[in-house]
Amino acid sequence: QVQLVESGGGLVQPGGSLRLSCAASRIINSFYVMGWYRQAPGEQRELVVTITTLGNTNYADSVKGRFTISRVSAKNTLYLQMNSLKPEDTAVYYCKGSQRINSGRMDYWGQGTQVTVSS
Repeated sequence: QVQLVESGGGLVQPGGSLRLSCAASRIINSFYVMGWYRQAPGEQRELVVTITTLGNTNYADSVKGRFTISRVSAKNTLYLQMNSLKPEDTAVYYCKGSQRINSGRMDYWGQGTQVTVSS
């Protein structure tokens, strides 16, 4: 079984910072790509950033320069450091890990953690 568990969400003021964590039940390197996604009420889930096992990253334009993704293999944990937070960053943030399988890929999702940016 594979489980991803997010933590670190909460309420923060605009301009503040927050760090999200995603703990995996297996070695992170088993996921060829991992990422953070977010979904605001009434909106589609959107990509925030992805990172491959080689460390290649792909950030959404809306978070470039403010958010940083990192992998700590020793802890089997994925992090998202969020700085200069804006109200529009308010959403449920989800961790995703993808494994290659013979016929495609298998995606695993965490349950999400709420991030609210408000004065």
